[in-house]
Amino acid sequence: MELQAIIVEDEANSREILRNYISKYCNGVKLLGEAAHIEEGITLINKYRPDVVFLDVEMPFGNAFDLLDKIPDRTFEAIFVTAYNQYAMDALNHHAAYYLMKPINIDELIKAVDYVKAIKEKENALEGQVLKTAPLKTEGKITLPQQDGFQVLDVGDIFFCKADDNYTEIYLEHKKILVSKTLKYFEEALQGYAFARIHKSYLVNVAEVVKYKKGKGGSVILSNGKELSVSASKKAELLSYFQ
Repeated sequence: MELQAIIVEDEANSREILRNYISKYCNGVKLLGEAAHIEEGITLINKYRPDVVFLDVEMPFGNAFDLLDKIPDRTFEAIFVTAYNQYAMDALNHHAAYYLMKPINIDELIKAVDYVKAIKEKENALEGQVLKTAPLKTEGKITLPQQDGFQVLDVGDIFFCKADDNYTEIYLEHKKILVSKTLKYFEEALQGYAFARIHKSYLVNVAEVVKYKKGKGGSVILSNGKELSVSASKKAELLSYFQ
């Protein structure tokens, strides 16, 4: 696929280097425009709706994080390109796809672009379709501890689990069960089955997912019509379940 890209970088020399590297070494990337500060970058993003934005951190009139905060429902992936390594954790918290250090390592640039391509190819293939999953294991049983003993459930009957502080709500087709265990407990208990942690609050039965909707993280729609948010940091993990 061809990635539609924008560069947001205040230094003309750095823009030129990145532009030349992308043109020479990154097949399938089309540069739609370049911006020298975040307001100009936001204008270009709203105009072109790119797949990926190459972002410097420190710029006039704000920084890269200000730009990302002003586009909360972004659909593009962000690749940071900076001379400063102290922003790596902030970039992670803002769900950056990749963090490149200046001077740019060409192999790392290619890896970053390939990583974004893989995400976008999955999204484009799955958007608006009933999904086809890879072979998934859903047969088995799990016990839910209760005050007077435990309840036995078929794993395949669980649509999703939702965190509620130190409790977890287990959602079945027609009812909800509250269990005094954390979501992390069920994530570990259901390891090996078709369950994906798509958000800090949700553990979903992938076999019940019928649609994925794009976004910074996006959302999934289950076979019962329930729509659940996907965090950006969990998106790649979720999409890996589908063909």
